[in-house]
Amino acid sequence: MAPPKLRFITFEGGEGGGKSTQLRGLAEALRAVGQDVVTTREPGGAPGAEEIRRLLVEGEPGRWAPEAEALLHFAARAEHLDKVIRPALDAGKWVLCDRFVDSTLAYQGYGQGVDLDWLNALRQRVVGATEPGLTLVLDLPIETGLGRAQAQQRYERMGSAFHAKLRDGFLAIAKAEPERCAVIDAARPIDAVAADAKAAVARRFGVKL
Repeated sequence: MAPPKLRFITFEGGEGGGKSTQLRGLAEALRAVGQDVVTTREPGGAPGAEEIRRLLVEGEPGRWAPEAEALLHFAARAEHLDKVIRPALDAGKWVLCDRFVDSTLAYQGYGQGVDLDWLNALRQRVVGATEPGLTLVLDLPIETGLGRAQAQQRYERMGSAFHAKLRDGFLAIAKAEPERCAVIDAARPIDAVAADAKAAVARRFGVKL
């Protein structure tokens, strides 16, 4: 298969999977072979989006109606795409993002019951052609992940039943889009997870790491 047009890699999965750690490691590996890399996150990644992030990750678990919460995520995403992601990709840089639209589908769709067709319509309008070339889904048992996360943010306090739905959602997304998504067992040591992430990048983009 030809390499994807966009050198845009997203890291997805439930809480405590090590997304930030693996993103930093992959960015270092790409820079070591001479690649120009931008690292970012969602919700957030741009000044206006970071302001919306505070509304989403702070406060009590039930502070937002699910549809309102989804719209806040897409509002932050629109700003992030406009100010950071698309300019970086247009400049020929790699973009590595800690969470993207799959998290909205998993958290608000599978987790909170928001209609998936409605979310995908928003996805088409806001994201359009700026879809990731590769999505690394870091999967692990929910008890392990929540134990690592230590309930510091609002989403981490939503309970095991919610997080079980999340895990099922991410795995369903990966199953539906196997060419884009690579599921990695994140319950293993960091180095083992990193090796699988690098191998997925090498297969997808043809870059040696």
